[in-house]
Amino acid sequence: MTPAARAQAAIELLGEIIEAARTAGAAADTIIARYFKTRRYAGSKDRRAVRELVYRAIRRSGERPSSGRAALLGVAQDEPGLLQLFDGSAHGPAAPAEGEEAAPATPAPLWLSGRFDPLLDEAELGALLGRAPLDLRVNRLKATRDEVKQQLADAVLTPLSPVGLRLPDGTNVEEHPLWQSGAVEVQDEGSQLLALACKVAPSMTVLDLCAGAGGKTLALAAEMGNEGRIIASDTDRGRLSKMPPRLLRAGVSIVEARLLNPGAEKDALVDLAGLADVVLVDAPCSGTGTWRRNPETRWRLTPERLQRLTQLQTHLLDVAAELVRPGGTLVYAVCSLLEEEGRGQAEAFGARRSSFISEKVDISGGRSSGPGRLLTPAHDGTDGFFVARWQAPC
Repeated sequence: MTPAARAQAAIELLGEIIEAARTAGAAADTIIARYFKTRRYAGSKDRRAVRELVYRAIRRSGERPSSGRAALLGVAQDEPGLLQLFDGSAHGPAAPAEGEEAAPATPAPLWLSGRFDPLLDEAELGALLGRAPLDLRVNRLKATRDEVKQQLADAVLTPLSPVGLRLPDGTNVEEHPLWQSGAVEVQDEGSQLLALACKVAPSMTVLDLCAGAGGKTLALAAEMGNEGRIIASDTDRGRLSKMPPRLLRAGVSIVEARLLNPGAEKDALVDLAGLADVVLVDAPCSGTGTWRRNPETRWRLTPERLQRLTQLQTHLLDVAAELVRPGGTLVYAVCSLLEEEGRGQAEAFGARRSSFISEKVDISGGRSSGPGRLLTPAHDGTDGFFVARWQAPC
């Protein structure tokens, strides 16, 4: 493919990705893979170059562009060399018309203005457009961090998590014997800190209410020394179904998975009422803290979806409050940097449940944000997380 043809391919892909974001269609990675599956003439260098162009455009535009062409013309405003590829050649994009629309560079959708946590300034928002590091969590059931580091020449210690290692971007972790043996899991350092904030211990009964595919469940099991009981629940059957092979690889045997009915979660958890030592609510959210990893999700978020998410978070916190034993711990977390999902949600819970005592979130890094703690890419080098914890009334 010529450079101009690569630019045209990026425009076509961006158009599909924009439409998929508008209609809740396939993810960008899926669309890109499908596109090249039917274009065998594109070599590996072509695919890499086109993918890089596509993601430069996605990262640059917080507001969903009107078209793939507008998205790439926006990038070309910053890169004169790219603008020259709009030359009207046989397989390249047509030359720009005078006054033709080009997507503006913005870190976030305009409708989110003023809704981020007050700790975030413009520089903090800009950091959401960078690239996320590749972090590993060492599985203490299988190895120590020092033992693993000795086998990974390029690894460095994560600065905040005592069980984390950081690798160069692009490292194929899943081909390494350490991953295959369950000694490590790919997990952002912020997620590792969230699990540590729960302060679980052997013999406890722990509920991971929104467990998904089990990333934090595995971290909790390791901190418990695989002793005690973890109930990992979720309303998504597909995500829960990914957990068993991960548990097996990690050497975890104390986890019981439960499928919940949305809106009727308590029905499947009635036997745990007032019994759980720790309940973790890692709630569904806007994902604004993970934009570095999933920049296209900015184009999928709408005011209506955000409202549904905050209502669900409120509901899940109230469900969780009934399941914690007297004197037990409730932990709330979201990978969001929006005030209404973080400190706002925690403050509202504290007002509804005044008998719950707010506790210090004892983790490295982060900054105080209302009754909780906020981790951000700019300040901590992690994904963005809000976390708060309470002691249940005795």
